[in-house]
Amino acid sequence: MADFFQNGVITSLQKLGTRTLEDIERDLEHMAERRKMVLLLPALYSEFETPAMHSIIDELKHVHYLHRIILGLDQATREQFLEVKALMAQLPCEVDVLWNDGPRIQELYKELSGEGFPCLDDPGKGRNVWTMIGYGLTGEENYAFALHDCDIVNYSREIVARLFYPIVHSALDYEFNKGYYSRVTGKLHGRVTRLFYTPLIHALEKVKGTSRYLAYMDSFRYALSGEFAFIRSLGRGIAISPTWGLEVSTLSEVYKSTSNRRICQTEIMDTYEHKHQDLGNKGEGGGVYKMASDIAKALFRVMAQQGVVFSEPDFKALLATYFQESRFEISKYNALSKLNGLEYNREKEISAVEAFQDAIEAAASEFFDNPLGVPSMSPWITVRSVLPDFSEKFAQAVALDAMEE
Repeated sequence: MADFFQNGVITSLQKLGTRTLEDIERDLEHMAERRKMVLLLPALYSEFETPAMHSIIDELKHVHYLHRIILGLDQATREQFLEVKALMAQLPCEVDVLWNDGPRIQELYKELSGEGFPCLDDPGKGRNVWTMIGYGLTGEENYAFALHDCDIVNYSREIVARLFYPIVHSALDYEFNKGYYSRVTGKLHGRVTRLFYTPLIHALEKVKGTSRYLAYMDSFRYALSGEFAFIRSLGRGIAISPTWGLEVSTLSEVYKSTSNRRICQTEIMDTYEHKHQDLGNKGEGGGVYKMASDIAKALFRVMAQQGVVFSEPDFKALLATYFQESRFEISKYNALSKLNGLEYNREKEISAVEAFQDAIEAAASEFFDNPLGVPSMSPWITVRSVLPDFSEKFAQAVALDAMEE
C-alpha cells in the first residue's frame, strides 16, 4: 500500500485502501455514456511477435467502457498490417489500426511535409503518437485519450482505468494525468530516472536557481513513464517531439498549456516491467546514453525558451554539480537496496552515471551549436488552421485502409 504524501506542485493520486478494479470500471462504464474514452497504442509490428502484446490484447478483452482503440502500427508490411487488424478485431470496442507505412498515410505525410510541417520523414514513437492524436481528433465525440506502451511484460487493464479516471470523472477537474509505478524486481530499475533525470534537475536548480518550471518537472514521481492521459482540448494544442525527449517535451508542453491545478499523477500499477535498453556510450551512441542526451537537450531548450541564459561556465558547473548529485543518489539507492535485500551493483551504477556525464557534455555541445534543435511536430490545431480539410482526408485514408482484405 502506498502512502498519501503529497510532494511538489501537482496532485499525486496513490493506490490506497481496498477498492477493486471492477468497482472503478463500473464507474467508468457510467461515465462513458457522456465522456467518450479512446485508448492510443503505439506499436511496432515486432511487438506482436512477443508474449507482452498478446497479454495486452487478452486483458483489453475485459474492458467495456472504451469508445475506441487507435493502434498506430510502424514497420509493417501490408500482410502484417492485415494480420494485426485481425488480431485487434477480437476486442469489444471499435479498433482503428493506422498503417503508418501504408501508401495512403505516407501520402498524407508528404502533403504535410510539402506545407512545411517538420519531422514527418522520421519514423519513431514520437511520429506515431502524433499521428494517433491527430486521427483521434477527427472524431468530434472523442473526449479523453490515454496512451501506454506495448512492451509491458506484466500488463493489467488497471493501467487504462487509472489513467482515465481522474480526467473523466465529473466531480474532478483534471486535464492531464501522468502514470507512475514502482520499477523494482529483485533489483532497482529505471536508471535514467534515478541516476540521470532527478540529479540533473537538482543540479539545474543549484546552478541556474529554482523556478516554477523546474519545481514542476521535479514533482513527477516517474517523469519518463510512457503512460499518460489528456482531454481533447489539451491534446489539440500540444506539440510532440520526435526524439527520445518525447516524455520530457510532452510534460513541458502541458506545463505551458494549462494550470498545475489541472495536472495530476496517478499510481497506475504496483510494479512495471518492460524490455530494457542497453546503456550505450559516447563512442557508440544509442541506448539510454542517447535517451539521456535527448532529454538533456530538451530541458536546456525549454529553459532557454523561457529566457534562461546558458554559458560555457554554466555547463562546467552543471557537470560538477551533477557529479555530486548523482553520487548522492547512488548512496541513497545503495542504502535502500541493502535494507530490502535487493541486488545492487554499485560499479554498474557508477558506470551508468559516467555515461550520463558524457551525455550531458554532448547535449551541451549540441545545444551551443544549435539552440533550436530538432523541431517538434506541430500541434494539430496548427495543422487544421493551414489545411482545414485535412481531418476529412485523414479519416477517409484510414477508412479505406480498414477495407483492405
